[in-house]
Amino acid sequence: MKKVLLDVQGLKQYFNVGRKDEVKAVDDITFHIYEGETFGLVGESGSGKSTTGRSVIRLNEPTDGQILFNGDDVMKIKGKKDLAKFRREVQMIFQDPYASLNPRMKVRDIIAEGIDVNGLAQNTQERNQRVDDLLRTVGLNPSHGTRYPHEFSGGQRQRIGIARALAVDPKFIICDEPISALDVSIQAQVVNLLQDLQAEHNLTYLFIAHDLSMVKHISDRIGVMHLGKLLEVGSSDEVYNYGVHPYTESLLSAIPLPDPEIERKRKRIKYANTLDPNKPRRMQEIAEGHFVYAADDEVAMYQEKLAAKKAAAKKA
Repeated sequence: MKKVLLDVQGLKQYFNVGRKDEVKAVDDITFHIYEGETFGLVGESGSGKSTTGRSVIRLNEPTDGQILFNGDDVMKIKGKKDLAKFRREVQMIFQDPYASLNPRMKVRDIIAEGIDVNGLAQNTQERNQRVDDLLRTVGLNPSHGTRYPHEFSGGQRQRIGIARALAVDPKFIICDEPISALDVSIQAQVVNLLQDLQAEHNLTYLFIAHDLSMVKHISDRIGVMHLGKLLEVGSSDEVYNYGVHPYTESLLSAIPLPDPEIERKRKRIKYANTLDPNKPRRMQEIAEGHFVYAADDEVAMYQEKLAAKKAAAKKA
């Protein structure tokens, strides 16, 4: 039996509540992440992915719902000491490697902030040794610790952000689009680094991204979000090869393929929500471990669609 490290139930994150411009950024979503796995969260800009990550770590105070981390209710953590303990176990790698590092601080001090706050080093020598080890871990030279962020490339800055997240020995890391601001050649390096660190430190990831093919590469399971709703969840192979929700199909059709002949003939699927908006919907299991946001009378339709896709794949 796998241990559930993070269990999110009915999470809501609304802004400007009760006003005309109220925004339901995250609207009643439920999912869980097993210890040691990578759960990928994909969707277009504005779908609520990053807000979900920020709500889980309580950078935003959730409007409603329950977040259980390692069995403890995150929403009930009140004291500074308990909140600091939680934040030490759950870290975040931010999307923008340029904006997430203080330009006035040296790299050594940026990485050591968490060590200092949590009292993880007995003296300056131990502190510096830990920072040197972290720099080596993420593929940088210890001598880089004396430099400022502006002296590094985007990929190197993201490595510094990863080292900062690792400094407090977390169990769970939220990777908020950690590669979207990087060149394609650097993206693969950062993803490979994250996978190596996961194996070495037994880390659990919530990996947020736009790129479904990259998420498929790194994730064990995938969740697809749109307009604050979680629409489909399943294993990475299941969602990537046999996604059945119309929005998932639209995302999959937009993934470019490295074959000009196939690309010329392919048709993009434009997402048009033709389903009755007044029907009550919830996440329903259409196959083992494969869930779709559906009304009760839509489950059979999705099951038939899934069976047809798998039959067609066998024939091919």
